Amino acid sequence: MAEIKTPKGSPSIDMTPMVDLAFLLVTFFMLAATFRTDEPVDVSIPSSIGEQDIPEKTLVLVTVDKGGRIFFSCTGAEVREKVVTQMAAKYHVPLSQDNIKEFVRITSIGCSMGELPQYLSLDGEGRKKFQTEIGIPSDSLNNQLKDWINFANREMLDYGKKTFEDESSKLGPKSAPLKPEDYKPKFVLKAAMDAEYVRVKTAIDVFRDLDLNNLNFVTSQEAKPL
Repeated sequence: MAEIKTPKGSPSIDMTPMVDLAFLLVTFFMLAATFRTDEPVDVSIPSSIGEQDIPEKTLVLVTVDKGGRIFFSCTGAEVREKVVTQMAAKYHVPLSQDNIKEFVRITSIGCSMGELPQYLSLDGEGRKKFQTEIGIPSDSLNNQLKDWINFANREMLDYGKKTFEDESSKLGPKSAPLKPEDYKPKFVLKAAMDAEYVRVKTAIDVFRDLDLNNLNFVTSQEAKPL
């Protein structure tokens, strides 16, 4: 009697779980991602052969554009909130909770404290078109830039110390020790290559007046000479 053979079919794989997983991952990254806000000013910077990276967690950045306007920024949501709150208290500028949240969200500011509430109420395009001749005041009679940097330095030192102690306590016995200097504020000046020297020097002098002499300059990468 002949043996009955069952036909062999090609195996099929149900990809539905993989598709579901892919959509879950996409949804997670969309919700967890922090979108970068537009810079209020574009700056063409000079080049150099330096290769030091700009720190992302402990940055205090001052920018001078080609028109001589000065902008300020610092990293860390907690630090930014405390800094702008102290500035508002010192200069008696009323800021709403929405103003403070917006300051924490944006990248940098380039106006006086008196103009800050109006500046924060604008969108990205509005901030780029915001008319201000000098940016943040930095003259001897009204040196708001000095206060921004000073408050940011103090708050970032305190935040960095707490973060260092917290992360060090979580290290395993075989983990490499953390470096305290990695948690200290890094001061960076980003000046347009066609900015007036007087305005750049003004920003540098503010750092010197605060005894913050470990100042770094942002440049574009240039090939090393052979």
